[in-house]
Amino acid sequence: MAEALVSVTINGRRHALWGEETEVLLTVLRDRLGLTGTKNGCEVGHCGACAVWVDGLPQLACLTLLGSVADRTVTTVEGLAGWWRTLNGNDAYHPLQTAFVDNGAVQCGFCTPGMLMAGAALVRDRPGATAEAVRESLAGHLCRCTGYEQIVRAVLDVAAREEDPA
Repeated sequence: MAEALVSVTINGRRHALWGEETEVLLTVLRDRLGLTGTKNGCEVGHCGACAVWVDGLPQLACLTLLGSVADRTVTTVEGLAGWWRTLNGNDAYHPLQTAFVDNGAVQCGFCTPGMLMAGAALVRDRPGATAEAVRESLAGHLCRCTGYEQIVRAVLDVAAREEDPA
């Protein structure tokens, strides 16, 4: 395979990456850029631990090729708070990160980055989402520790706060 120069914006910073266009984004993020918040769980798209946003849409980094993100914007869990600060001032964390802690939704933490990225996209796109919508958005994100209820409660807490009163 031929190597290519791929330009991509990751967490607000432009990167020129030289490599195989068929290299998976998960490997690029973790091994080449040191963004280890995105977890390598299954490498086949079953667990959701590697979820990131590509142009604002949740996507699994283990199934995303480097060439497919050329000239696009990627947000990882490390960039989630920065994305929020850009929109809403100087909060240190995205509200969902705080809600995960407040609701006991973090135990071993392995699934947390993927759950945060899926949940944050939901509350951004569907303020006031129902429990059913939260469960639907988290489908495909596996957790072995929490039993999901604390995670759902955390997302619902933020969704209720983000609901547009108009």
